Amino acid sequence: MAANSRTLEIKVISAENLQLDRKPIKKNATVTVWTDGNSQFCSTDMDIDGGAYPRWNEKLVLNFPTHSKSITVEVQCKTSSGIRTIGTATIPESDFVGGYVPEGCKHFLSYRLRDHKGERNGIINISVRMNVHEMYACASSTTWSHSQMGFPADGNKSFGGGVVTGVPVWCGAYQKNY
Repeated sequence: MAANSRTLEIKVISAENLQLDRKPIKKNATVTVWTDGNSQFCSTDMDIDGGAYPRWNEKLVLNFPTHSKSITVEVQCKTSSGIRTIGTATIPESDFVGGYVPEGCKHFLSYRLRDHKGERNGIINISVRMNVHEMYACASSTTWSHSQMGFPADGNKSFGGGVVTGVPVWCGAYQKNY
């Protein structure tokens, strides 16, 4: 029996035009990301000098349960009166899984942030990659992760650690008998 374990690699790249009370923020922006139906979350370090256009370029890794259907990205700012939410974006799973793009590809996405009133308040730029690891149950009820199939190409990693795969073919299956 095989079960899937999914993780998301989310790179929080930058944000644009962040405002607090209709004024551009000056500093101390951070981003928190979580999945629906899961209490796990990750946060970036604080950008102390990016102002309304902060840059993080920080990779966050989250478990993405099979029942989850979206991730939430929230931008916050530390002010003298405490931590305030600048804006939030909910990203559906369909934006980074499925379709015509192969599994494991990185998606570069930009989303409009909405404040607590639902009004536009900046843009968040991220990249997302879904990694799926199959877990196999053995007769002794132990599990092991199998993430690649095949053999190393040329025995070295000089070509990005490529993997050679193939399908065995019986040559006699394609011969005609005359």
